[in-house]
Amino acid sequence: MTPADIRRQVVVEELDLSVDGRLAVVARRSVRGNRYVTHLYAILLDVGRVGRPRRLTSGTIRDARPRLSPDGARLAFVRTDPTDDDQPASIVLLELRTGAQRVLRHRGYGSVGEVAWSPDGSRLAFTADVDPPRFLVGSVPPADASPRRSGKTGGKDEPTPLARRITRVDWRWDGDGHLDRWSHLFVVEPRPGAIPRQLTTGDWGASDIAWSPDGASIAFAADPRPEADLRPRTTIWEVAVDDAAHGAGSTEPREVMAAGGFASHPAWSPDGRWLAAIGVLDPEMLDDDSPTILVGPADGSAAPWALAPDLDRPIGNWADTDLNGWMVSGRPGPYWLGGDAILTTVTDRGRSHPVRFELDPDTGAARNRPTAVPRDVPGPWSDATSHALGVAANGTIAVLGTLDTRAMELMTLDADASGRPRWTTRSTLGSAWQRRYLGTDMRRVDAPGPGGPIETWIASPPGAGDAALPTVVDIHGGPLGAWAPAPHVEVSLLVAAGYRVILPNIRGSASYGQAWIRPQLGVWGGPDADDVHAAIDHVVRLGLADPDRLGLIGLSYGGFMVHWLIGTSDRFRAAVSENGVANQVSSWANSDSGAEYTRASLMGDPLSPEGVDHLWQQSPLRNVRAIHTPLLLFQAESDLRCPPQDNEQLFVALRHLRRTVEYVLYPEESHVFSSSGRPDRRIDRMTRMLDWFDRYLRGEPVPEKRRV
Repeated sequence: MTPADIRRQVVVEELDLSVDGRLAVVARRSVRGNRYVTHLYAILLDVGRVGRPRRLTSGTIRDARPRLSPDGARLAFVRTDPTDDDQPASIVLLELRTGAQRVLRHRGYGSVGEVAWSPDGSRLAFTADVDPPRFLVGSVPPADASPRRSGKTGGKDEPTPLARRITRVDWRWDGDGHLDRWSHLFVVEPRPGAIPRQLTTGDWGASDIAWSPDGASIAFAADPRPEADLRPRTTIWEVAVDDAAHGAGSTEPREVMAAGGFASHPAWSPDGRWLAAIGVLDPEMLDDDSPTILVGPADGSAAPWALAPDLDRPIGNWADTDLNGWMVSGRPGPYWLGGDAILTTVTDRGRSHPVRFELDPDTGAARNRPTAVPRDVPGPWSDATSHALGVAANGTIAVLGTLDTRAMELMTLDADASGRPRWTTRSTLGSAWQRRYLGTDMRRVDAPGPGGPIETWIASPPGAGDAALPTVVDIHGGPLGAWAPAPHVEVSLLVAAGYRVILPNIRGSASYGQAWIRPQLGVWGGPDADDVHAAIDHVVRLGLADPDRLGLIGLSYGGFMVHWLIGTSDRFRAAVSENGVANQVSSWANSDSGAEYTRASLMGDPLSPEGVDHLWQQSPLRNVRAIHTPLLLFQAESDLRCPPQDNEQLFVALRHLRRTVEYVLYPEESHVFSSSGRPDRRIDRMTRMLDWFDRYLRGEPVPEKRRV
């Protein structure tokens, strides 16, 4: 595999199931020219082991968030035009029998975010950007000319605003740019000429919509508190549908699940009595508080409770692999299995699997401990990651996920000839592109560390044996990430170029429990750095890594660790950081989420001399004079999570010290552009990465074919 092969990668990244469990619809992303396109495919689940997919959409489009109608006859989804950033995302209705498509006309709203069918299929709920604008001053375009997703103003059909008068700290978000408009809740009948009705309004946004079983109301996540920008905390709200027929927002929403920390992704029990959600109860939640399943009465008459308070593992897929694309969030649930069980995805030790939570339908109290579904599955399922989950009314369970090093595919829970449960792969849409390459050998070891065994993956070229190779240590982001059995594309590229890659899940990594995260809080560059060195030492002792040819790479928090390690150690011969952190003092305000991020990680704040000192103690910039390792800095120019201002401080300081350093800026790109940025920029980034390590770990000139 070479960097240019990034254009061959495809990702099956979204999933929906029909109510009867006979049909799945998935979204498949691929590269066309220098853009990403996403098309929808239908896969029958009641025939054969691998369903033959039927392509539903085509063209230079991106079709996302597929939702099948309750009768299985129609499909609603959200369409964006990758060639026109000024065109709002729209709802499209597709008749599955005939293939006929109809775009719902925009009127009074901007880009659509998500859609959901009512239980009887007579209405669609959706979220969309609305007026009035939050901060725009002067020449202000209407909402339907200013798509929130692009984060851009001043397009060819859109006047440039005179100014932005900022009064809250939530005016921006990475990947979205300026949040000039809130997204609110609408309903519409899926027929020609139907006019959408707006159900919510206000200086806040609505998301995670879910219909009640009787179709009378909709639950959603929101944070309407006046100072929500300072301590964001969504809770679950409900709004009646039909009572709002006489005007936008005429029925006031009411809070029905007031979790102390936060609550999101509401789901009603089949009888409408209970609400389940993903959240945290502790109002002072920190990074070591894993989101869990919350349950409470749907009328909000009592505070919610955790269904498994001792689970100590996060709900959702927290495993790091860009074989899932990183362009959309998977649907982890919760899904109700009848009235006495809930299914959701849980991440444990870098693997994410469906887990069943049982409860008493009369009291909502937990029954038994959560169990994996199924408990014991033969084969390599333990090294899988479930990115998206689907559950049908008949009990059919499907996932989109990786399996070992294979890219994501559709899998369903079936039974083998003896009746034992097993996961059956139902598609080849997402992984066929991998067949032309040799692949990556992934070996798991437990490296002895000062805080306990460090689960570490070692990625090697096939057939490399036990020879000591030039080795690159890859630090995941977060720090609440965790390396998965499926490698990042950059790992596959390094392996194909003859390197070994060490992937340690150091202290601070999510999915290993609170006790593994807590020691790292407020002491970045302490226990986490010790664990990186311990993992390297172990691989060197195994004879697999050449201690004189060690490199280092990391993104985001991983970029922080690159900066920290080369400022406190001389063992690395080359380093590559991407969108990292150099100065915690300035990033507190420069980052879109810096203030809350540093609070939850106990890093401090710059509002007192003591707070400034604590942040500075965790800033790699304070060690800049000790940095002698050749450093290549990648930076997305439009990154709002770890913005350029931070890493430029490190670059300028190193340049003044006459150290070996390069700084490469990629315009228009956001935080995780290495996995989801424009293809030619990803290729350029990967090529420069390989060139850098070849130059300083091998002392080799850049291969001619790679320059081309």
